Amino acid sequence: MSHIVVIGAGQAGASLVARLRKDGFAGEITLIGAEAVPPYQRPPLSKAYLLGEMEKERLFLRPESFYAEQNITLRLDARVSAIDPAAKTVSLGDEVISYDQLALTTGSEPRRLPAAIGGDLAGVHVVRDLADIDAMAPAVTEGARALIVGGGYIGLEAAAVCAKRGVKVTLVEMADRILQRVAAPETSAYFRALHTGHGVDIHEGVGLTRLTGAQGRVSSAVLTDGSELPVDFVVVGVGIAPATALAEAAGLAIENGIRTDAQGRTSDPSIWAAGDCASFPYKGGRIRLESVPNAIDQAETVAQNMLGTGKDYVAQPWFWSDQYDVKLQIAGLNTGYDRVVTRPGEGQTVSFWYYTGDQLVAVDAMNDPRAYMVGKRLIDSGKTADPAVVADPSADLKPLLKA
Repeated sequence: MSHIVVIGAGQAGASLVARLRKDGFAGEITLIGAEAVPPYQRPPLSKAYLLGEMEKERLFLRPESFYAEQNITLRLDARVSAIDPAAKTVSLGDEVISYDQLALTTGSEPRRLPAAIGGDLAGVHVVRDLADIDAMAPAVTEGARALIVGGGYIGLEAAAVCAKRGVKVTLVEMADRILQRVAAPETSAYFRALHTGHGVDIHEGVGLTRLTGAQGRVSSAVLTDGSELPVDFVVVGVGIAPATALAEAAGLAIENGIRTDAQGRTSDPSIWAAGDCASFPYKGGRIRLESVPNAIDQAETVAQNMLGTGKDYVAQPWFWSDQYDVKLQIAGLNTGYDRVVTRPGEGQTVSFWYYTGDQLVAVDAMNDPRAYMVGKRLIDSGKTADPAVVADPSADLKPLLKA
């Protein structure tokens, strides 16, 4: 009987094994996860869970009983030490498991501060998994002083939760503006105003020189502008990197992640990859997407292809971020844009539409689900939108879908 092994029990891994069973695979399935809990949602970790508004069990994508009911062997708190593609085996320490097909859904790892500048002090946290949040939660108390390093979405979401809990938050971003790598100046300005309105002290163009501590715990931060801040804890949000160590050691091709073809197959025909760890062909180039929707859709496509469907994965990128009472929804990728058109709304409602020439390529919609929905449908279908209509808040957007 055929045996499919999946390494990585996150969103992609859970989606992949569920799809295998849904599509009628009757062979053996083993899902291996490094954490001691079944696959769970990550987005609520740094928001509802950290705020104490969601119980741990509600994070789980499916109850643990699901895996037994579906005859899926769930190996938790287990770390794969090696893959042998020639022998078609994976090793968990001294234990060796044979596979017929293998899927890598190893996700990504947070970038950490070097120990040389205090990154290993107690009280320095990253935001990635359940253990990270459980370690951080006791520090997030009213009156505490926090330093957030990094003004991307992870850093801003952490800042929002801390501010809501009454923490005195300072955020530093080495680039000229927050969100510089991922958003237009208009979106940066919107979120800068949102955060400063909630008391967050934002320093742009300022980095971290070092952290200092007392009795092994962080107590202050020296910034690149020479200032020194007393801190009770630090949240590091300086990006993530694809978890490729196992794949590299096994000799698989790596290119900004585990390199796959359009169907999710790696350089070894019996090994597949999906989710944050995988890079794949996209519009004549190659990308890697860090998002829940991509993890689900790509993993389900890979599951189908492991069963012989032969279906190319066609990504339709979308993302979201929740900060305070603002929901940001992003459709498309803004890479290469040369113009941004603003569609104003009331209060905190606004959307920014990115164009490359005359072609709509992305939309950032803040508390504007209608703009997001229309923009996403246009982008997914390869259509564009008349900038004059977009910029007129009294104009109905829906007719754009019929153009």
